Amino acid sequence: MSEPPEQQHARSEEQRASGDTEETKSQTQAFGHSGLLSTEQGAKMEDMTTMKASYVQPKGPGIRLRGSRMELLEKHLAQTIREKIELQMKPAPCDPEYITTTHESFNVRGFVPLWERLTLTHDYKSEDGITFWSENLQRVQGVTPSRAPGAPFRKCCEFSRPIGERLDEPTPPSED
Repeated sequence: MSEPPEQQHARSEEQRASGDTEETKSQTQAFGHSGLLSTEQGAKMEDMTTMKASYVQPKGPGIRLRGSRMELLEKHLAQTIREKIELQMKPAPCDPEYITTTHESFNVRGFVPLWERLTLTHDYKSEDGITFWSENLQRVQGVTPSRAPGAPFRKCCEFSRPIGERLDEPTPPSED
């Protein structure tokens, strides 16, 4: 059942007049309804609340609550406690004969160090370092035998070489 063209035209005019389009709906969702809280669009928001306007700071009783002797006694007590704490916080004066461990043990007068010439039988530039693994290579399980006894951790390509090429070479030493 379709409507006659006159009714469709009248309905579209009503929608345009009411501003009920997709664009105005998204604007309303983003910015809210204009003129809902105030009819003036450029008006500034009030910064004075009712609580601020009506709040009156409470006043004291207008008379002394403590006597002058009591106030003087509290001041004197606070002063003596402060002095005691300051005395505890001060470091104790140092003895004039106080010598640190460094001065006593390492800076002795008349001490002349003896510099002996170092005698090294190893060349640290060319030799491998001694580690747990290099010392215990024969006892570690799962390590393949090395070709060079002096360099046990060099690259071993035996796993990737075909068996036909490897048959001509001598067998590696046993792990006994």
